[in-house]
Amino acid sequence: MPPADPFAALDVARAPRSIVALGGTLDAATLVSAYRAGCFPWPSADEDEQALERQTRRLVRRGYVPVLPGPDRLVPWCSPDPRAVLLADELVVRRSLRARLRSCGWTATVDAAFNEVVDGCADRDSTWITARMRAAYAELHRSPPSPLAGAHSIEVWDGTRLVGGLYGVLVGQVFCGESMFHRERDASKVALAELCARLLEAGARLLDVQEETSHLASLGQVLVRRADYLAVLAALRDTPAVLATERRPVARLAPA
Repeated sequence: MPPADPFAALDVARAPRSIVALGGTLDAATLVSAYRAGCFPWPSADEDEQALERQTRRLVRRGYVPVLPGPDRLVPWCSPDPRAVLLADELVVRRSLRARLRSCGWTATVDAAFNEVVDGCADRDSTWITARMRAAYAELHRSPPSPLAGAHSIEVWDGTRLVGGLYGVLVGQVFCGESMFHRERDASKVALAELCARLLEAGARLLDVQEETSHLASLGQVLVRRADYLAVLAALRDTPAVLATERRPVARLAPA
């Protein structure tokens, strides 16, 4: 990594809390450095910024977290311990989801509608996907292909209508999932199944889902120590994986 890497000096593995740094610059270059170091940004929703600013000042004043140079002082950079992950070849596809895959007639693509997927993920009553977050991930998505990291989306279509999807950052052979959404029942699960299939095809199987949720637990999520996750990330982040992008029927994911 270049000497300007803002995360190079951080001891992420031994950080005392999930927030390992504050501030910096929310842009494509910083996102690449962060994900390669096992960190991700998690700003609060706009209405929570005053509370976040108070928390930030308290953490900085007490010396609990380092502050990265840059204009985005309200950005917490997180690395949870334990870390929640999915293994692509161990995704739990229950009978009801198999039936949906066989009967829905949907298709799936990669990187065909990145901004629309992010917008779909942000379309909820309260969201951490702020305008600055959208701009940063869109910048990373538009960046020339790089072996270091890239932002990608999975789209699920009913004809020409986008019914679900997810987005995240592919770091070598590790896909770091950020968010997913659905406009039809099970469409986000279909997007996840599609992602896992394309990861395996590309020679990758580790999907970082960041933090534990009951929804992801039902799909096969497991918890690992942060130090173990970081060690695996370090071993896999410099081996490129390329996701196929063409449109495919999702019925193939649940053969009779």
